[in-house]
Amino acid sequence: MSKEELSPSGAPIYRHEARDRELELATGDSAAAEAITAHIEKHIGPVRHVFSEIISDLVRVNILVVEPSAKRNYYTLVTCGMSDRPMTVPEGAEQFRFAELMLCLPPTWKLSDEAFRSEDNYWPIRAMKVLARLPHEYETWLYHAHTIPNANPPEPYAVNTKLSGMMLSLPTIADDLEAFFTLQLGEDKPVHFFTLLPLYEEEMNFKLSKGADALLEKLAQADVNELVDPRRKNVCKKKLFGLF
Repeated sequence: MSKEELSPSGAPIYRHEARDRELELATGDSAAAEAITAHIEKHIGPVRHVFSEIISDLVRVNILVVEPSAKRNYYTLVTCGMSDRPMTVPEGAEQFRFAELMLCLPPTWKLSDEAFRSEDNYWPIRAMKVLARLPHEYETWLYHAHTIPNANPPEPYAVNTKLSGMMLSLPTIADDLEAFFTLQLGEDKPVHFFTLLPLYEEEMNFKLSKGADALLEKLAQADVNELVDPRRKNVCKKKLFGLF
């Protein structure tokens, strides 16, 4: 369940409490998976690999992988299965009950079972899976400009980065962004694709204080998008005595 309070900027903060429940095995929706895969291939590129879950709780979250190409020289990763269940949305947001998540990784990123033994390689995939399951586990929702810290207080995802949270935003990489953002699965099931932007703790604090628009403006000015850079510039790091 979720409890809501307000940040200094007036935006809601949700405090999630785990439900007392048993494991709910999920097998996935094969028809929806085929439609999502076709949607990704139409707007981004061929899906060459799928990181599949063996045992899934609540929803079966697989990761579709589009390899780097001449046009898009990076891996594009998209969840498939988050939208098998509706999220618990507030009144008036019923059109946003279904979602999938995506992010991009540099062409040099190591994507293999062996590489995933190191959290330095696996943390983006782990974060995608955790967030795809989060709204179903806590009976809440994820939407544009929502930020989710990695633990409380926030902890870096891995040794190779100080990034410690994620923010949902609108995709920027598809040719037709409006068409890519929404996939209509049936008459009453629009699935929306949100991108994940890894954040530093200072950036999450800035968003709580100044609001999402102010942070998104700073990120845009620094050319921060869905392409993950574990060591990118922190756009909200304070300067100390003019030395940095």
